[in-house]
Amino acid sequence: MADVVFHEIAWLLLGAAAVGLIGAALRQPVIVSFIVVGIAASAFFDSSAETAGQIRFLAELGVALLLFLVGLKLDWRLVRTLGPVALATGLGQVGFTAGIGFFIGLALGLDWLTSLYVAVALTFSSTIIIVKLLSDKRELETLHGRIALGFLIVQDIVVVVAMVTLSTVGIGVGQEGNGLVDLAMVLGSLVGVVGLLVLFVRYIADPLTTLLARTPELLVIAAIGWAATAAAIGDLIGLGKELGGLAAGVSIGSTPYRDMVSARLATLRDFLLLFFFLSIGAALDLSTLGQDFWRAVVFSLFVLIGNPLIVILIMAWMGYRARTGFLAGLTVAQISEFSLIFMAMGLSLGHVDESAVGLVTLVGLVTIALSVYMITYSQQLYAWSRPLLRPVDFGSSRKAVAGNEDGQPTVDVIIFGLGRFGGQLLRRLDDTGYRVLGVDLDPEAIRHFAREGYQVRYGDVTAQEFWSELPLARARWVVLSVPYGAIVLTETDPRSGLITAIRTHRFGGRVAITARDEQESRRLKEGGGVDLVLYPFDDAATSAALQITDLDEVLRNAPKEAAET
Repeated sequence: MADVVFHEIAWLLLGAAAVGLIGAALRQPVIVSFIVVGIAASAFFDSSAETAGQIRFLAELGVALLLFLVGLKLDWRLVRTLGPVALATGLGQVGFTAGIGFFIGLALGLDWLTSLYVAVALTFSSTIIIVKLLSDKRELETLHGRIALGFLIVQDIVVVVAMVTLSTVGIGVGQEGNGLVDLAMVLGSLVGVVGLLVLFVRYIADPLTTLLARTPELLVIAAIGWAATAAAIGDLIGLGKELGGLAAGVSIGSTPYRDMVSARLATLRDFLLLFFFLSIGAALDLSTLGQDFWRAVVFSLFVLIGNPLIVILIMAWMGYRARTGFLAGLTVAQISEFSLIFMAMGLSLGHVDESAVGLVTLVGLVTIALSVYMITYSQQLYAWSRPLLRPVDFGSSRKAVAGNEDGQPTVDVIIFGLGRFGGQLLRRLDDTGYRVLGVDLDPEAIRHFAREGYQVRYGDVTAQEFWSELPLARARWVVLSVPYGAIVLTETDPRSGLITAIRTHRFGGRVAITARDEQESRRLKEGGGVDLVLYPFDDAATSAALQITDLDEVLRNAPKEAAET
């Protein structure tokens, strides 16, 4: 029988690799491919009960390890540093999606508890998928990329809170027995776990991981063992395997070895999650597809259209252009692996049935598959949707938040992009006596520099009417500190189109542009119009090296000077 289990799992792994290869060619995440393999395996092959048990065990271990890695990198201080837009957009999107989704579920005939579970599951977006897609498009450094990453982190924190809540107050819902007694026991267990966690972090975590880190392989094995054991303990005391794995990650998240553990376990996590997605696909009851099909269509349209619209409205209310809100909003047009884990927790607690899990799985397949193309072709979608977004493009009517209100200030340098490099460059040039105008699409950055007394202007360089407001004819320099992917005016490097646009609007001065490497610099120079290329990373490294060598020289000469005196 052991040979049969080995053979069946071996065929499943090979099939997952083959379907995953096809999915990759279609630009689909492996999540979709693995669920499809699970559905196909369940529909066309009869696996043994022992194989199903082994897959279930590996799936549970994968989920525990996933939550362990989430806890490992969980930093509650991030909430204070995310910024108002990430916090407001993240919490606002979660609140609106859950509220509206709940009433949609009731309207579609679901009971109130299932509607609540489905609505909460629809609020989670896949950080892993979004970060990969934005990285491939080189848009993580753009304004919409930074905002999207910020509210995805907020969502991850909400996931943790939702699971903790589910493990505590959820135990008495939908089950037989004395709910108050069960709830009191779970709350007592939670308090006990938190107390032990604090003691472990304070007195044991650092010396123990330091001892284990002498043998890196041992540290990794111990981390896996600790994640599995904590998950088992969490299950025994009624908190659930997921919360146990999360607590295990938090317990060593403050140690200096967390990044090494996280890097070593990432591949194992992905391998084990394969079995979770296989089990989800296998559990999908194909006979219920008829009754769940239209529900899945409605919920999918809500996620694909409603979620981005909610983000656009929140960001427009905060003063951002519709374009920024649209591009950031597309990142929430799908549900995540945590949505399936959340529903699986509800199934294990008896709160929802398998048809609810199947419904969310169908929504996941549709939204993940389509959102990949939506994000990949986001600029083209925005160009098509631009006329429809005019009613919510409140930022287009905003005037510059600046120290000069006449619209045509006298300036020597115009800096496009007030990020870390552009903002510091504005300050340094202003200190040396240059009259500098900063331009950015981020209203938060504009307000920040305006409060400091700098001349700044809020504007979107992709809007033609904005160019007439800029004093280009009077400026001597234009500095483009705009990351690749922040704008799209041409099909090559987007900033080449910006250079052309500047030259055609009566600018006769010099143009400086930032680049990350020589290859990027050559590509920009080929288009012409660039007088100076700046390398923020290289320049910073050169400055740092100069400071180190200067200080080293001073320290070496100090003993000689002391001896001579």
